[in-house]
Amino acid sequence: MLDQPSRRSMLAASAAFAMPLARAASDGKLRAGIIGCGGRGTQAVTDMLTGTENVELVAMADVFEDKLEGSLKRLREGTGLKRYDGTTVTRNGQPKTWTMEDLMKEIPARVQVAPENHFVGFNAFEKVVNSGVDIVMLCTPPGYRPMHFEAAVKAGKHVFTEKPVATDPVGCRRFMAAAKLAEQKKLTVVSGAQRHAQREYIETVDKIKAGSIGDIRSLYSHYLSGPVFHAQGRDANWADMEWQHRNWYSFVWICGDQIVEQHYHNIDFINWVMGTHPVKVVASGGISWRKGKELYGNIYDHMASDFEFPGGLRYSSHCRQYPRGCTNDVSDLIVGTKGVSNGLDLASGKGINPYVQEHIQLVNSIRGTGPYENQGMRVAEATMTCIMGRESAYSGQAITWDMIMNSQQDLMPKAFDYKLSMAPPALPEPGTYKFV
Repeated sequence: MLDQPSRRSMLAASAAFAMPLARAASDGKLRAGIIGCGGRGTQAVTDMLTGTENVELVAMADVFEDKLEGSLKRLREGTGLKRYDGTTVTRNGQPKTWTMEDLMKEIPARVQVAPENHFVGFNAFEKVVNSGVDIVMLCTPPGYRPMHFEAAVKAGKHVFTEKPVATDPVGCRRFMAAAKLAEQKKLTVVSGAQRHAQREYIETVDKIKAGSIGDIRSLYSHYLSGPVFHAQGRDANWADMEWQHRNWYSFVWICGDQIVEQHYHNIDFINWVMGTHPVKVVASGGISWRKGKELYGNIYDHMASDFEFPGGLRYSSHCRQYPRGCTNDVSDLIVGTKGVSNGLDLASGKGINPYVQEHIQLVNSIRGTGPYENQGMRVAEATMTCIMGRESAYSGQAITWDMIMNSQQDLMPKAFDYKLSMAPPALPEPGTYKFV
């Protein structure tokens, strides 16, 4: 007798075969708007325009006018296009390899942001969402992701969202609810977790799941790097909220700490290999050198986590951001009964730039020329896994999946203003810090 399909599997199957509505205008073009015009956002726009055709950038939003105008200038001048020289994409079913001459001719010309579509301020995201765009690109620091994603989905927009998708459990659950609504509306949602668009990772994970290294016995990840970002001093005119935005990687509410904002890539990858999320974690961490200066805010500079998956299988995760010149190591190791893998080594060859490929998949999903993509729940579960590890390190407690899914922690400010005073909480100390 055949097993009856579960409601979850039936929903997944219906989503996989559903054909999303192509929202292109009568001229065949898709129009994109970006929220968050920093370096990553600027690159994401270039990735999209390089990988796809008949897509234009028509609206931009940022909390700061200088960030928006600086990004727009770089896009219109083609700054950064050199990295795409030699990238191969598909045009009309045929491979096309970009040259610098072609890039400079085509990509800046597709940046069509009229002056009335330059939106600045804390409510600028709403203006992009309501500006007639088809695609909303979410590239702000992650604290804002749940709010912006929810607004885009409610307005019926397809979404490219950078990872992670929240910095606290309340925000993560808000994102999850919007991801489910996006599925109901057949809206495309693609994340900046680029490993899922990289041929080497895809093929290797498929082979691991098919038994190439036997049964998995243990897993390990490292993300040992230098600091990602520090502001170059505080202007005397910047109140707390402006300062924390301009120095956003130093504050938990807006960045999530390194394990959430950066080590996400490894943790998401291990969840992918395992096909689920951990059930428990015990973590520890602290500061070794990020101390004594306002610049360093209230995040840790190192963290080690012992995650437990269903069945008792263990995953050891280690991240840290020490000063430049120290050892760097971004790697994974999956240990099986028949061998080991680093997550990349079982592929038959290399694919195209995954940062470009993820946008190709986004547009193909929207147009219905490729599989329907809604990565919302997957990226949200990976984000919640990272938050679970952080909260264990901060509190000194073992944190279970049920505990983090029911946590009432909400780090987002209740008011937004450039001149708002908002001293950050003290650096978390295990034994004193309270998990809520």
